[in-house]
Amino acid sequence: MVTLVLVDPAGALLGRLPDFELELPWWQEAGDVVAGARAFHGVEVTVLRLLGADRPAPPGGHVTYLAEVTGDPGPLLPATADLVPHPRRAPWARPGGPRATLDWARAELAALGRPVTAAAQQRSWNLSALWRLETTAGPVWLKQVPGFFAHEAAVLRWLGEHAPGTAPVPLAADGGRVLLEELPGTDRYGAAADEREQMLARLHPAQVAAVSRADELLALGVPDRRAPRLAELIKAVVSADGGPEHAALLDGLDGRLAAIEACGVPYTLVHGDFHPGNVRGTTDRHHLIDWGDAVLGHPAIDLLRMCEQLPDPAPLHRAWCDRWRAAAPGCAPERAIALIGPMLALRNAAVYAGFLAAIEPSEWPYHADDVPYWLGQALG
Repeated sequence: MVTLVLVDPAGALLGRLPDFELELPWWQEAGDVVAGARAFHGVEVTVLRLLGADRPAPPGGHVTYLAEVTGDPGPLLPATADLVPHPRRAPWARPGGPRATLDWARAELAALGRPVTAAAQQRSWNLSALWRLETTAGPVWLKQVPGFFAHEAAVLRWLGEHAPGTAPVPLAADGGRVLLEELPGTDRYGAAADEREQMLARLHPAQVAAVSRADELLALGVPDRRAPRLAELIKAVVSADGGPEHAALLDGLDGRLAAIEACGVPYTLVHGDFHPGNVRGTTDRHHLIDWGDAVLGHPAIDLLRMCEQLPDPAPLHRAWCDRWRAAAPGCAPERAIALIGPMLALRNAAVYAGFLAAIEPSEWPYHADDVPYWLGQALG
């Protein structure tokens, strides 16, 4: 159930539309909300941000959004909303923000000889805003991300230079904004084990290329999540959000991280959220997308993410180990996997704690359950 509170382009509160119901329960899918406002009320809106919900976390429930409208939306119901600016508010979550980003995209594409003929909002939440743009030369995706993901465009360009074909190459980029050509195929959610192995093999050359270029990647803004920094973040989240039962998780942490390093599998560029849905293509041709979570860290993180929910990940583990033994002779990849596996829950808790620290409180429901969930998994 959706409540849509409307503001004008200057940010003045206008009122709200009568509630309407959507079939899909995913809060961040702004395209569904836009379509619902059009279908039920004949009003064209741009979703700005989450205002509140009757559930502590998605999906489903009764969700209230703030949306911008141009022109006269017709009669509205009275509404109240907290419109005080917040220092951690995303640029696209502010009145006028989406319009500024679309104006930038139109100018960039016009300069490339590809005038925009239509624009459709797809997603709006704390981690990204996404638009599909129709141009005279085919569709383009416009993505905008927060500052803590703003290295994504630089990573994509780096991959285009050092591992061509691995990921889409930006048509244009500006800070957290990026324009990307539409890729053939589909997002590969639900891929079988053999296709996931192809994805891991696709990533491997890029990671080998990145091993000797750590300083270059750090200079591009890729966050450092090698042992010293990772230990700091894990200790911080356990201290801030854990209970007495979590303190024991820190015993031997530095020693375990040192043992992982001693296995000899080198630090490299890590995608950070390498599941099949972040791969687009066909069963035999893949592009790796959504690099906002990319860090400098241990490549087994990507292996274990890709293997989640597989009934038998052993063949993928073996192939991954064989590749790294060839790339780093003398390393012990099996031992690295065994050591890093129990660490992943703590690492994930630290990642989500970082999100919460960087976004405004009204957006916390998207991630608020994630820190306690992963700290609980770490105990299990």
